Order: sequence, then structure tokens, then C-alpha cells
Amino acid sequence: MIPDGEEKRERLHKALAQAGVASRRASEEMIRQGRVAVNGRVVVELGTKVGPEDVITVDGRPIKPQTRKVYLMLNKPMGYVTTASDEFDRPTVMALVASQVRLFPVGRLDVDSEGLLLLTNDGDLAYRLTHPRFGVEKEYLALVDGNPTEKELEKLRQGVMLDDRKTAPAIVERLKKGPEGTWLRLIIHEGRKRQIRRMLVSVGYNVSRLIRVRVGPLRLGDLPSGQSRPLTREEIASIFRGS
Repeated sequence: MIPDGEEKRERLHKALAQAGVASRRASEEMIRQGRVAVNGRVVVELGTKVGPEDVITVDGRPIKPQTRKVYLMLNKPMGYVTTASDEFDRPTVMALVASQVRLFPVGRLDVDSEGLLLLTNDGDLAYRLTHPRFGVEKEYLALVDGNPTEKELEKLRQGVMLDDRKTAPAIVERLKKGPEGTWLRLIIHEGRKRQIRRMLVSVGYNVSRLIRVRVGPLRLGDLPSGQSRPLTREEIASIFRGS
């Protein structure tokens, strides 16, 4: 028999995510760094469970449970960092959205990249999109200098060595060649740091533009750069369906 109230207890990192503090993985890192306390005691054990009666603080500030879930799709422009705040005072993506609840970015786009970025306070949805176990596809358009050969594109499809580990097979297609370079379409399901750029550099090509146009079932469409919109109910449901 489960002790009375035990079924209402949950892991600390999940409670932080559900409160809109950060994604589950980012919440785990906060715990490891000693930034989280439960009932006045700093907790660094990831398996710690908490219940409704516990007082949880992050950096000394109590968290408040979120009651309304918010899901925004942003077309991130170049020049913005994908964090809630930046130690170098660079503009962050949070400056581009207006919300009365605290949101966090799902996944990353580096400062020089553009395109689809999700902002939410739903840790479960963020987990579904970012955890490697789900293998969510990410689709990108990349403008490279020069004109890659079919042999070089095939290397990318089969996988290249990054950090002493081969990348998973990818979909790579040539779209068009112009005076500024060649546009490629790439689909991956991994999430290594600056992966697309590093993959292309490994076969000899620098990326001048990189645009993420799809994450799982979510498509950027014609959303203008710098603008955001709420996800539809169908889009939210499709994420949990894994479609």
C-alpha cells in the first residue's frame, strides 16, 4: 500500500519544471549547483521527492506553482541568445515575447542561428521535445559557401565524427545554388552543441545562415522573423502523440 500522501510527491526537478522555473534538465543542473533548497535545506540529490506542503526556493526565492500553461513559437532572429538572461548583457530571446508568466526556451539555437524556438512553462512538454529517448526530428536550412559534392553530402548522411563519436544518420538534400552559396536541407534527431555547423565544417564548408524550420510536428511556416504566436491545441496534442 502507498503511504497516505506519497502518491502526491514527485521528484524535485520535475516540480521545478512544472512550476515554470526551467526545463527538467536545466532544473537538474540547478540542483547540482546547490541553488535549490527544500524547507530551508539545500538539496543536491536529484532523486529527492517533494510534496505540496514543502517550501521550495531557487536562489533564495520561493517558487510558485504555475496554473496556466503557455506555449509560444518564436521565429528567432540572429543576434539573440537562447537564455532567460545573459552574463555578457547580450539581448536574449525573452525580450522578443510578452508573457505574464515566466517562460523558458526549449532547446537551443546559437546566437548566429535563426528560426523556430519554443518558449513555455510546461516542463513535461519541454522534456518530450528535448530528451534523446524520443528522437525528435529537427529540420534546418543551411546556406554554405561553395557547392558541396554528392560524395560530401553522402558523408553527412552516413555520419561524421564529432567529439570522438559519430553522428547518427541524417537526411541531407541540396536545394539550390546561387551566387551567395548553396542552400541545403538537413534533418537530424540529435541535439549536440552547434551540431549542424560542425557537421558541415567537418566536410569543408562554413555556414553563413542557419534556419531551423521544424521541430517534431511543429513547423515555422510564414511566421515573420522576431515575431511569436501561441501554439494551437492541435500542435500541442501532436507533440504528446509523437507525430
